[in-house]
Amino acid sequence: MAELLQKPEILAPAGDSERLEAALLYGADAVYLSGTRFGMRRAPANFTEDQLRAAAKACRAAGKKMYVTCNVLPRNDEIELLPPYLELLDEIGTDAIIAADPGVMALAKRYAPHCELHVSTQLGVVNYVTAQTLYDMGASRVVLARELSIEEVAEIRAKAPRELELEAFVHGAMCMAYSGRCLLSTYLTGRDGNHGDCAQPCRWGYYMVEPTRPDQPITVVEEAGETHLLNAFDLCMLEHIPELCRAGVSSFKIEGRAKAAFYVAGITNAYRQAVDGYFAAGCPRVYEQPAWLREEPGKVSHRPYGTGFYFGMPQQNLATNSYIREYQATAVVLGYENGELILSQRNRFFAGDTLEVLMPGEPMFTLVAEQVFNEEGEAIDCAPHPMMTVRVPYSRALPRGTYLRRRADN
Repeated sequence: MAELLQKPEILAPAGDSERLEAALLYGADAVYLSGTRFGMRRAPANFTEDQLRAAAKACRAAGKKMYVTCNVLPRNDEIELLPPYLELLDEIGTDAIIAADPGVMALAKRYAPHCELHVSTQLGVVNYVTAQTLYDMGASRVVLARELSIEEVAEIRAKAPRELELEAFVHGAMCMAYSGRCLLSTYLTGRDGNHGDCAQPCRWGYYMVEPTRPDQPITVVEEAGETHLLNAFDLCMLEHIPELCRAGVSSFKIEGRAKAAFYVAGITNAYRQAVDGYFAAGCPRVYEQPAWLREEPGKVSHRPYGTGFYFGMPQQNLATNSYIREYQATAVVLGYENGELILSQRNRFFAGDTLEVLMPGEPMFTLVAEQVFNEEGEAIDCAPHPMMTVRVPYSRALPRGTYLRRRADN
């Protein structure tokens, strides 16, 4: 008989309201997001005060949880700004505050007493004693350091308080400074990675200079092209759901607040389907996912995938910093009327194209856009303009927010 395992939470990123909607629609149990200050991602739009209120309301209506990142390492001039912000998060019903700094944790307990405290991966929890200490300080969850093996995660689970939840990254970009406290960006560019403004110098190509010939830089190469000495593979643990569950991970965290809504939808849906399928099968020790599901991570923009430190030391992606973009979103479903899908175009597609359907809670399937009509009802050969509204006849309604996609080289 299969052992009884705890079903993990699917935790999705939300960089703005569109990505929040995608996360909730495609099966996230919880989302993590940030206000316009104090979060470790400046590239996304993030959420104003009014947008935070709206996001909390949307999560409650969907029966989901909302965690707000407050995980910068604040300097003296920022500390006095934190109490009113924390009071706001408490007032709007934030489920948890994610913090990395002990001072911020103490302020969160004082000014946001109704919010749970989650300790960020940047604190670098790599052992059960630290986990216990943080629990004693009031943490209900720790986000484990990314440089842990699956065996080390299991040992922390076995020796930490059972009430303490363990969150672990399962998918997305990996930083060379794996638990996040990197000064390379600050040193080279003045952009502070510990305040969410990393310039990603670990992704750059570099030259080597011999001291007596400073005017003759040498390109460091493997066989051809550049060598990116500090560039990490992206993480993908989709095919290792059994190992993660048996190690006792409470929450599967998907990286990507700076990624597009199409990424959030596709990856959230993949992990939702993978976890649900595994538990529906009775949590066997050996579990084979359907082929279509294993292919899903490759259908969003990504760097080459690896498994991080979970199964040994990871390799670096030395050859290139380029993204793999084999698929592109072509349209998003806005509604269904008179036997036609109403679509908002994202990338050009043509009448007659076969499109894949990324629909919440469903395996991938295809449809043929046999005809395409513009807003005036005129038949058109293609939908060339971004965000234009078009209609495509189809035999069934598809939920609002469903994505249509195709291979990028078509």
